[in-house]
Amino acid sequence: MPPSPDATFREQVLALVARIPPGRVMTYGQLALLAGRPGPGGARLAGFVLGSLAGRAQSGETDLPWQRVINAQGKVSTHKLGFGDVQERLLEAEGVTFDASGRCDLARWQWWPPEDGRDAAPEPLL
Repeated sequence: MPPSPDATFREQVLALVARIPPGRVMTYGQLALLAGRPGPGGARLAGFVLGSLAGRAQSGETDLPWQRVINAQGKVSTHKLGFGDVQERLLEAEGVTFDASGRCDLARWQWWPPEDGRDAAPEPLL
């Protein structure tokens, strides 16, 4: 089990998730990088922070778009938590498409905050 994330990291991850536009995705590693903890350990911590959001969203306790965070392979990682199909359906309802292996094209759907200075993927055609 990863160490407990500090409050600042948690707040930064949740603030970034809140900004992801409909029809776009970020990865756990990307969240960790932007929140100041790059690398696999940071990605695991970001996943840990988001771990409870799916269940809380289902019960109406949060409106954060948890479904917009996926793994670095472009796949949802929540099947083992029982929310994978729900996450895929929510993303598909926003226009994100998945191939037969359950992977979305990160070159097309990944979003970077404008202040990051990276070239963002073009706006998807919905």
